[in-house]
Amino acid sequence: MSTPDNRGEDLVDVLIHDHRAIEEKFGELETGSLSAERRRQLVDAVVAELVRHTVAEEQYLYPTVRRVVPDGDRIAEHEIRDHAEAERDMKTLERLDATDPDFEFVLTKLMAEMRQHLLEEEVELFPRLRAGADPSELRELARKAQAVKKIAPTRPHPAMPDVQPVNKLLVPALGLVDRIRDALKRP
Repeated sequence: MSTPDNRGEDLVDVLIHDHRAIEEKFGELETGSLSAERRRQLVDAVVAELVRHTVAEEQYLYPTVRRVVPDGDRIAEHEIRDHAEAERDMKTLERLDATDPDFEFVLTKLMAEMRQHLLEEEVELFPRLRAGADPSELRELARKAQAVKKIAPTRPHPAMPDVQPVNKLLVPALGLVDRIRDALKRP
């Protein structure tokens, strides 16, 4: 079994780093003293981070889990269902104004569900993945995950298929469209 000292950055490290960035934004959203405009900006930023993270997991984590973790198909399907629910919530948030009473409800629900999802991955899934996967493969997957996050969409697309190879073909196009939309949205 590998140790952090001889392993180098692997896929698990990349995903845990994402988890910390997401949690940091959640914490800021919970401060309560933010203007509606700042809340909207933070929600848009956390949604973009969650979408990029989801793309990396669906393209690299879950196929590997299916292959190397006992009962990997069941685990991957559970995780993908979690992602689908989160994407629906993110899409709802995208449509709501930050002053809408439903905005807080949906945001609180999303944060609670995502925190549970991230905890399950870190406590249950990631140790099993590291135990079953080749460390050099996990390092290569880290590189691929970092690369796909650069071209991934920044907005939720709940109707996008989460199966390969279709998702790998759509990610760059949707990412480009989202980045254009993001640029046009800026003042």
